[in-house]
Amino acid sequence: MAELRNCPSCNGFFNYTGMRDVCHNCAQIEEDQYQVVYRFLRKRENRAANVDRIVEATGVERDLLYKWVRKGRLHPAMFPNLGYPCDTCGRLTKSGKLCEKCQNELKAELRTLEAAQDFREEMDRKTRATYLSEKK
Repeated sequence: MAELRNCPSCNGFFNYTGMRDVCHNCAQIEEDQYQVVYRFLRKRENRAANVDRIVEATGVERDLLYKWVRKGRLHPAMFPNLGYPCDTCGRLTKSGKLCEKCQNELKAELRTLEAAQDFREEMDRKTRATYLSEKK
């Protein structure tokens, strides 16, 4: 079932069905801009262009480029200098929501937390064993 939303680009109303996050008119404008970017990147000399160079050459907003890379419309495998910002630090990444550095930091913190929990559980077991012994 469609849901009535405001378009984030033009602030007009549109029926959100889950397919697009902007109204039909703004979606058409985005598609036209996508075609400009794609034609620019198809040229051999532009395939290694970074986000700044693409924005400068095409005039397309940086956030739209990030959106297209995140959604898989522009593949970092084909265009190696493309990516989108990490949700934590803002460094460019090519997959997921976090860059490799933030992922590794999060994994390290989780390992530390698990080790602390294991230590607490072990101490609780030892403490219980000490207090549960009976004298005869």
